[in-house]
Amino acid sequence: MRATSVNPILNVSDLAASFAWFERLGWRKMWDHGEPPTFGAVRSGDVEVFLCQGAQGGGAAWMSVWTEEVDALFLHCQAAGITVSQAPTDEPWGVREMHVVHPDGHTFRMSQAMEHEHDHPHDHDHEH
Repeated sequence: MRATSVNPILNVSDLAASFAWFERLGWRKMWDHGEPPTFGAVRSGDVEVFLCQGAQGGGAAWMSVWTEEVDALFLHCQAAGITVSQAPTDEPWGVREMHVVHPDGHTFRMSQAMEHEHDHPHDHDHEH
């Protein structure tokens, strides 16, 4: 088997409110299913997340989302009223990271690779 993509499925208590939350984050609604809708998807770039109201994907999840603009995203989240549980922080593992929390408790680690002052592969044993 060769996997071609992964779509996480997040359980949400209110599908319409979740679509609105993701849109405030800068994602867009792709589709929904059911009458009334209980399943759907949001997308940012090439990344798609499924949302399921009251069924699949139980419990709060943590997801790591890679971007090139953590600081700009932080300002955007503050202006949009999105809960930020960790402001942008330079982590010792070479990532600038912030955390945002969905109303149902799902945490998104918004991560950006940090630039290095020297040019070589990461498989070395000294600190940056």
